[in-house]
Order: sequence, then structure tokens, then C-alpha cells
Amino acid sequence: MRVAAAAVLTLTLVSTAVAEDAVRKPMMISEAKLPAGFPAPGPVGEVLTKTYPAHRLARVRSGGGGDGSFMKLFRHIERNEIAMTAPVEMEMAVADGAGTAAGTVSMAFLYGSPDTGTPGPDPADPNVVVEDVPETTVVSLGVRGSYREDRFTEFTGKLEAWLAGHPEWVAAGPPRTLAYNSPFVPGMLKYAEVQIPIAPAPAESGR
Repeated sequence: MRVAAAAVLTLTLVSTAVAEDAVRKPMMISEAKLPAGFPAPGPVGEVLTKTYPAHRLARVRSGGGGDGSFMKLFRHIERNEIAMTAPVEMEMAVADGAGTAAGTVSMAFLYGSPDTGTPGPDPADPNVVVEDVPETTVVSLGVRGSYREDRFTEFTGKLEAWLAGHPEWVAAGPPRTLAYNSPFVPGMLKYAEVQIPIAPAPAESGR
């Protein structure tokens, strides 16, 4: 476990819809297993809808890797002997032109199984909270390149444009990035998915 933990310590993180069963796998370097039941990564440059099963994760809010979130999460999985999975989830804020800058709001390590661990704050570090996430449908865009936060607004804008053209769906949560690669992977080869949770649009009253 110590050898495996040392290896993952270096992990830092910073468009027509198609059916999931028809998704082509992107060219990417796989460095860890997906959580149980997770859909495969989608192709680069295509927007598609995906559904993720209910799952469990450990989350640190209010910041990204620069404020120690990664190390807090890493120590959590190390002391609890929880295997590292990919991707790492980052909840994002979108630049709005009114003072809010694009950036990481929270970072989370996903458990391999929803039966692992116990929900609630980590007794050894209450900044780490284990959460159960219900089944979630998202609109997703596979992207290639460096995990820079300044690229996030551009990708989120493409998803918002897709939503504008598909009024049968509405946003149901904040955007997120799923980052699959470690610093060992060159920037030009890194793969991620930028996503917005969605739900069916409410039926119009009187119809």
C-alpha cells in the first residue's frame, strides 16, 4: 500500500449529443481504475450526455491543490487504506465578468465502491467530508491539454451553448471537471471531461 500511495502522491489537479453505448473511447493514458459502474471517458471535442451511478467520495471544499486540498485527501485515503481511482473531481466556479474568477471550489477523490467507508467528516481531519452522491446525469465534453483553470470558462461555455440548443434539459448543479491524468503525462496528452449536471426541463404549466 505504501508503494502504491507514493506513486499516486504525484497526482496533481488542478459536440452533438450521442448515446452512451455508441461513445468512442478517446486516446488517453489510463493511470487508475474507474469507480464501479462509471461510464467510460468520452471522445475529445464531442458533447454528449452521460449518467453516473450513485457513488461515494471524499471532498475538501473551498480551494484546489494550491491550498493543500490534494494532500488532505491523499492522507485521508492513505490512513484509511482506500485505493486511488481516476478521475479526480473538481467542482468549478465560472468567471462571470462581475468579479467571480474561474477556479476550483472543491476537490474530491472518488471511492472505488459506494460500500467503502462511512459518510461524514473524517475524524482525523474534519476538512475532509465523505459524501454519498445520487445517480447523476451530465452533459459532458472530453478535452485534451493542460489542466489550467483559465481554460475552464471556454469549455463550460460550449456546454452552455449546447444546453441553449436543447431546451428539454436544464442545468441541475455547478460545473465540474473530471481529471484523469497525473503530472507524469505531458500536458498535450492529458485528458479531462468538463461537465454540467442536468435534469429534464419542467413541463410547461397548462400543457
